[in-house]
Amino acid sequence: MKLTVHVFLTLDGVMQAPGGLEEDQSGGFARGGWLVPLVDDDFGVVVEGWFGRVGEFLLGRSTYDAMFPYWSQVTDPDNPAAVALNGLPKHVVSSTLKPTWAHTTVIDGADLVAGVSALKAREAAVPGGELQVHGSHQLVGALHNAGLIDEYHLLTFPVVVGGGKRLFEADAVPSGFEVIRTQATASGAVYQQLRPIPLRTGGEFVVEDGREVTRD
Repeated sequence: MKLTVHVFLTLDGVMQAPGGLEEDQSGGFARGGWLVPLVDDDFGVVVEGWFGRVGEFLLGRSTYDAMFPYWSQVTDPDNPAAVALNGLPKHVVSSTLKPTWAHTTVIDGADLVAGVSALKAREAAVPGGELQVHGSHQLVGALHNAGLIDEYHLLTFPVVVGGGKRLFEADAVPSGFEVIRTQATASGAVYQQLRPIPLRTGGEFVVEDGREVTRD
């Protein structure tokens, strides 16, 4: 399975609590719900496309705890996110969780790389479907540093919130990215689909014969 990460971001790189005031107040975060005023039809099309490609989910424990009480109540058959989250396999990284959400299994965080690698090697419950991570700040950081993420699907919104959990923290392994797709929504959010590639460094700007040029 292709492992894809799906994250909502602010301009300053924060991914914490996009959908509600009380979604995640850890660290004293008090600006939850920053995404909600900017939701529009274009946003809906992008996110529905995500859930149309999912085969299974991989979630961090905190994200699971936040999603379960909300999404398990949504029984609308026309809601693609609810249908997928309630009906497809979910794998949660935890050492203590005893899951009550249907179709949920647990991956021991001590064996994260081996457990996720084994998942990626399987065929998804939905043939051709992706193994999708949504939110899951700590998990995404570990997967990034282990080189296990195949694609990032990022929606960046035109807001700055200051402190909060960031997608790429100071200890993130350096990486370049190939841009596969980009588009803007009517409310000003920018959607990017990115594939990790090796980071290129060492170039410089120099002046030669009175002209500015680049040199590797």
